[in-house]
Order: sequence, then C-alpha cells, then structure tokens
Amino acid sequence: MTAPASTRMALQALAAQPISIVTDPPGPRAREMIARALPHLSPSLIHCYPLMVRRASGCMVEDVDDNVYLDAEAGVATASTGHCHPAVADAIAAQAEVLIHICGTDFHYPGYGAMCERLGALVQRIGPNTHHWQTFLTNSGTEAVEAAIKLARHHTGRPGLIAFRGGFHGRTMGSLSLTASKSKYRRRFGPLLPGVYHATYGDANSVEELFTTVTAGDDVAAIVVEPVLGEGGYIVPPPDFLPRLRQIADRHGALLVFDEVQSGMGRTGKMFAAEHTGVVPDVVLLAKGIASGMPLGAMIAKKEVMTWPAGSHGSTIAGNPVAIAAGLASVDLIDGELCANSARVGAALKAALAAKLANEPGVTEIRGVGLMIGVELATPPLAGAVAQLCFKRGLLLLECGKKAIRFSPPLIITDEQAAVAADIFATAVRDARQAGAGA
Repeated sequence: MTAPASTRMALQALAAQPISIVTDPPGPRAREMIARALPHLSPSLIHCYPLMVRRASGCMVEDVDDNVYLDAEAGVATASTGHCHPAVADAIAAQAEVLIHICGTDFHYPGYGAMCERLGALVQRIGPNTHHWQTFLTNSGTEAVEAAIKLARHHTGRPGLIAFRGGFHGRTMGSLSLTASKSKYRRRFGPLLPGVYHATYGDANSVEELFTTVTAGDDVAAIVVEPVLGEGGYIVPPPDFLPRLRQIADRHGALLVFDEVQSGMGRTGKMFAAEHTGVVPDVVLLAKGIASGMPLGAMIAKKEVMTWPAGSHGSTIAGNPVAIAAGLASVDLIDGELCANSARVGAALKAALAAKLANEPGVTEIRGVGLMIGVELATPPLAGAVAQLCFKRGLLLLECGKKAIRFSPPLIITDEQAAVAADIFATAVRDARQAGAGA
C-alpha cells in the first residue's frame, strides 16, 4: 500500500519548493495551536522555536501558516533520508498492513534477524575487523546506552565507567550518568549511577590520570565515547584520540564503546564516524538516522562480548516490525548514494561557510566532517540570536555546545540547498552581530 497519488505529488512538490516565509513566524494559526497545546505538555520540553509543523518532505518543512523552511537539522540528525522519503514511507505502509507488533524479546519475525544481520555486516567495515557482531535492538539512543552499560558490567564483572566532559548519551538515569554536556540535564536528578568518571574529550592522557587519582584501571568496565562529539559542540577529536583509547582499554581489560547515535548512519560521509580512524570498538551504539524518524536504535557488540544470558535484558516494543521496515529501507538508501552525498555536499557546505564567514569577528571556528558541521560563535547570546534569526528567515538549525550552531541536514541535501543555507547563515551572523547581539 502506498500513499494516494495526490498526497505523493503534493509531498514531491513541497520537497522541490524554495524557502517561503509568507507570514512572520509564528503565524496566527501556529500561535493559536501552540497556546492550546502548552497547558497540556510537560514543561521539560524545550521548544527551541515556536514552530507548528503541518508536513515535511525531503529537506523542506511546512508550518500550519504555509511558511516553508529549509531543514538543516533533520529532526536532530534523525531524518537521515529526508522527510517522508517515498521508499521509507512505502516500507512503513506495507509492513503496517501485515504485522505491527509481536515482541522481539519473546517471538521471532523476519525483519528482526534481517536488521541485526545487516547492522553486523556494516560494523565489520570499521577498520581491520574479522569479528562476528550481534545486535540488541532498542527504541532509542538512550536505551542503546543503557543496554551497553548493563552488558559492559555483566561481561567484565566490573562497576566502573569512563565517559567524557561534553559528551551526551541520553537522559534516562544510566545514560544521564554518562552525559556531561550541560549541567541542566543532571540538575536535581541525583544521586546518579555510581562508579562513573569523566575525562577530558580529546585528551587520552586525562583518562590515564583517572587511573592514578580516582579509580583503578581493573575496576573499569567500559570507556564510552562519541567518535565525533555531538550535542557537546560537533567537535572532531585529534587523530590520535580514539587509537589511544583503544590501547588504554586493551591494557586495562575494559570495553571500548562508541556512541554513534548522532555521528553514525552516513552523517560524517561514512557509515560510521569510526571509519575515519579505523579504530574498532567492542560495542557500537546507533539510533537517530537508522530509521529516518521511526523509533529504532541498536547496541551492536562483538560476539565474544555479548555474553549475557537469556532474560538478562529485553524490551517489549523495541525492534518493532514497522520501525524495522523503515530501518531496512533507510539503510539501503544511506549505504548507497547518500553516504557519498553526505561527504561531497558536506565538504562543499563547510567550504562555503568558511568562505562567507572569513574575517567575521562573530565566528571563532568552523569544524566538522561530512554533514556534521559546527560553527562556534563568539558568545552564547550571539549563537542564540543567530539561531532565532535563521528561523525567522526560513532556515532551521539547532545550537550545540556552549555557543555553537550545528548543521545536520538530511543526507539528501542538494548543492543548491546547501548554498542557500550558507548564505542565510552568514547573513544572519553579520546582522545579529551588528545589531549588538552578544555584545
């Protein structure tokens, strides 16, 4: 079953539209609908912009007041194949006709094994890698992290965990204990998981220092790290960082866990950010772009590490057949042309930003790889002002780190769309700075 022809044609037309702001956002319908919804929502939700989305297609998002935006954040790096990609939408619709749920913890169904086999084969591409990989499917990134914590402790018999300042691994209690990107995520939720220690991202020596100051190496179950820092600022570490962590983990008998929830699935121009270094971890964590917006994540571990017995972990809904159908369709697309597009257009976007922002005093650094690009602004207020100005002008972006803005568009973004994004952003930086934002 597919969407009606009229719906498909309308979505195709939206995907081809340029940015169009017909009423200053938020428009009247958006204001009305948001005002009605807010009293019923948890106040923990951030809502970066007063955006009420009607529909989205490709890289374009339309709000309820007919404004059309260019999405350069992809639902926080989740809509990897673009919004409502026809192949993904068709896979979802077809699966929903025959099996929506049965529980992969207790029963077998074809998609679950196929997804796990496909992910294991993809991970084998990281570095010199002859391992057999096994997969536990989850609903989200934070659940993948929780599973990795449990597996590491079970496999090693050790309690300790090392993570990094600036890292973001989720908001549930175990993953939150590893998260150290913003104090607001942890405020008033303690005590958190014991035995967690934080080192300096990009500095392997700071991990060694932990072993001489706060925890013995043989008490550590795992070192958990993002190969490219995500919410903490889109920071690419020094080239020796991940190889050193591999050496440290091996020396102390700890597992090395790569959290690729944001950096994986083609985001950096390769299927996994780890491929840029060739360092093979013991565990890989995925979510976000794995299923183009459907709830699916994964913890993928070497067979010799996946030693927990039946019943030691499970999930009723994770690995849902519909989410898996979206995941298999998404992986086919990403592993085909979209990884290459991410590398090529990402390099062009980064170069365009560098050229347009050269000698701009409001910008201190442009960094990243593939379509995972961060622009560091001079001050936090300037970063906030630039993000809001871009929204008003039809470009959707998100802040990250202390004063950076991230570009993480769908992997299908075109050269033309990237050029538009660079133009709007550079103009917004100049205008916000000249207006005194962050002064």
